[in-house]
Amino acid sequence: MFKTRTATAFFAVATVAALALSGCSTGSTSPSTSAGPSVDAATATSAADFGGLDQLVAAAKAEGTLNVIALPDTWANYGKIIAAFKTKYGLTVNSANPEGSSADEIKAAQDSKGQDTAPDVFDLGAAVALANTDMFAPYQVANWDDIPAANKEATGLWVNDYTGSMSVGYNSNKYPKPTSLDDLLKADYKGAVAVNGDPTQSGAAFAAVGLATVQSGGTLDDFQPGIDFFGKLNAAGNFLTVNPTPATIASGETGVVFDWSYTNLAAAATVDGWKVTTLPGTAYISYYNQAINKDAPHPAAARLWQEFIFSPEAQNLFLAAGAYPVTIDAMTAAGTVDKTALDTVGELPKNRVTPTAAQTEAANALLSKNWAAAIGQ
Repeated sequence: MFKTRTATAFFAVATVAALALSGCSTGSTSPSTSAGPSVDAATATSAADFGGLDQLVAAAKAEGTLNVIALPDTWANYGKIIAAFKTKYGLTVNSANPEGSSADEIKAAQDSKGQDTAPDVFDLGAAVALANTDMFAPYQVANWDDIPAANKEATGLWVNDYTGSMSVGYNSNKYPKPTSLDDLLKADYKGAVAVNGDPTQSGAAFAAVGLATVQSGGTLDDFQPGIDFFGKLNAAGNFLTVNPTPATIASGETGVVFDWSYTNLAAAATVDGWKVTTLPGTAYISYYNQAINKDAPHPAAARLWQEFIFSPEAQNLFLAAGAYPVTIDAMTAAGTVDKTALDTVGELPKNRVTPTAAQTEAANALLSKNWAAAIGQ
């Protein structure tokens, strides 16, 4: 459930600055079908290149397999999303290293290049996506216009898919509800407070420092206030250098956890007494990003996965897990949004921030320099 995702993820809306970026089968050719032209699936930039969506489906079925990576079943509802894709199209889906990080996704693609086991698609945080665009294949899904311009690279190298807000989950049977960062410095939380990974490697942990920064009165131009907060938390004996998992939460080993709203909500659905709160004040919001491996061993299946991920069916499955889908405005206007799920999840916080590309890069550099010393490592 608690997938460690490297670097922070994108979030962009009209009022937030856009983050703009302009085995292997790069030579693989999908079989031609009677309904459409022969096409090199690895270079196709839309379903139209296959002759239409039906022909894309046929090409993907001919490949028969999709390789995904770092997608825990309970992370943003990926278990149900994968199951729905398999049922709809009849493909085999191989899911590798579900607890892996975004960095692990890229390394796996590099290490297995040219092999049938290489990942076909990625689900990445921003810094990793920014640093590896040369590994992506541009692709625009059929409902491209439903995705706001600020939430996608113009050619489709990466596209935002879902977002949540940084939250605090806690074992209410043992700890009081925190209502501020300063609460977590109290003796009530001795040895209990964890973040989801190392912020120099994990998107969720990076976001926890970002949240602490803005909650401490700082800005995303300088993450030092957030680093300082975790230094104080460590000095108070309250910071726990254990990566939270479903097992550590269920056992009580990690009693208070900074993590995305949808992952903490998933824990609340299965762990007795686990509750979730969003601290008053400025919220930290961020998207993850879809991308196709340009060396995907199953290039047609990779493109069909993108079509499915951005369809109302999959976007509503994100929403049902508490992750806000990127096409939510278009679905609301079209009447295809799951209204019950939206009513249950509620609206995104109004007072919210997300880092730009420049802020992300600066924060990564600062964390690499100062984080270990702040927490005594």
